[in-house]
Amino acid sequence: MFLDHAVIEVEAGRGGAGAVSFRRESYVPLGGPDGGEGGRGGDIVVEVDPQLATLLDYRYRQHYRSESGRNGEGGNRTGRSGEETILRVPPGTSLRDADTGESLGDLLTRNDRVVVAAGGRGGRGNSSYATATNQAPRRAQPGEEGGKRRIELVLKLIADVGLVGEPNAGKSTLLSSVSRATPKIADYPFTTLFPNLGVLELSGGRSFVIADIPGIIEGAHVGKGLGHEFLRHIERTRTLALLIPADALDPQAEYELLRSELDSYSGELAAKPHCLVFSKADLLPADWPAPRVEAPDAWGQFLISAVSRIGLPEFLEGLWEHARAALAEEAGETEESEPWRP
Repeated sequence: MFLDHAVIEVEAGRGGAGAVSFRRESYVPLGGPDGGEGGRGGDIVVEVDPQLATLLDYRYRQHYRSESGRNGEGGNRTGRSGEETILRVPPGTSLRDADTGESLGDLLTRNDRVVVAAGGRGGRGNSSYATATNQAPRRAQPGEEGGKRRIELVLKLIADVGLVGEPNAGKSTLLSSVSRATPKIADYPFTTLFPNLGVLELSGGRSFVIADIPGIIEGAHVGKGLGHEFLRHIERTRTLALLIPADALDPQAEYELLRSELDSYSGELAAKPHCLVFSKADLLPADWPAPRVEAPDAWGQFLISAVSRIGLPEFLEGLWEHARAALAEEAGETEESEPWRP
């Protein structure tokens, strides 16, 4: 099951209390205070695990609490600190405070980690209160409470290219034909119920990742259909491919609908570089002209067939070039820089 959203409650460990103790040894008169400090409570840490692909683990358990610190002891012994609790999430997970909406961080690559709730500090023992005028203090400090909050986990898949189109536009067929992904394919709408990722490999050891999301229909940004639930998964893509069936009755209207829905969901998403892809070219009669639409913002228009592989080489090379250029721009590279390799 694919799960890309979860809300959990976390509570870091409480700090241990400081100790009230006095040194008691033979032949050591007036040994003085020797109460140690309490240990620190364990943190709650969210960390990337590249082996994970969904947030499914957090569907069945929503409450997490770290170990508290141990109390201090005599002989100036500090209590043991509590073990931190590590919550593992897939790459591309965003963290927000569920109550305030505050962003807590984005976890994108291996070893990325965020402390979402800090453990409480341990209390001071009575030895730390000793002064010249109070050489036998009989007070210690309790440990502090650990941080506690509700965390919203939102998974946004990381891909170079995002496939966007209405239901049955041929996105899943295209993904399965150019990668080893095995999305569900059928001749009825909404066969794709959750996003799919595929790694496309080109000659020369080149590769990039393509994301296929459920079909978008008019009104998707306000909750119609399935697309609005998954548009977040193409927010991190570097370029978009808008798919329209080559035999569509009004390709111009379909193109404008897709652009409108993207813009209604997120202006930043609509501003991403995109190309226009006419799929299912094998359905056109031999003497039928290639469809064209007015798309001044698109960096290219392609006529392809995932089944007969018409036009695929040119289309895939175009995706590669634009994904590479976008990554180079993100990294602040120049044209003289080394070619990008994933």
